[in-house]
Amino acid sequence: MLTRGKLAAQTGCNIETIRYYEATGLLPAAARTAAGYRVYNDDHLRRLNFIQRAKSLGFSSDQIRELLHLSDPGEDHTRAAVKSLTQSHIETIGDKIRDLQRIKRRLSQISSFCDGSGKSADTCPILVSLFEETLEARGQK
Repeated sequence: MLTRGKLAAQTGCNIETIRYYEATGLLPAAARTAAGYRVYNDDHLRRLNFIQRAKSLGFSSDQIRELLHLSDPGEDHTRAAVKSLTQSHIETIGDKIRDLQRIKRRLSQISSFCDGSGKSADTCPILVSLFEETLEARGQK
């Protein structure tokens, strides 16, 4: 049996995060001692480690909830469902990577306009470009 503090120490997970996972149902509620202290077992430890690994791979709380549901014993879930959820996540990551690459290209471009000198920042081509793009985006230019 583990206290919340010991569970946090063993997993490297913040105590507040454990509370959040319990409140949102990702982590089942802990049993309580006669004195009212929460105690966690090996299943809690295993599940919390699963949640943290899934989070480190960018899965959302809802996706983790679904993965946990798919792992429930006694249910008739297939690997195809797990693979489908994972493939969908991979596609989402691909979209994000493409967006980040586009942002990086644009930032590199506007950064190249600035000479990095000691001149006044209000005339910096980076700032000017950002103001102009804002106006263009609103159709005001």
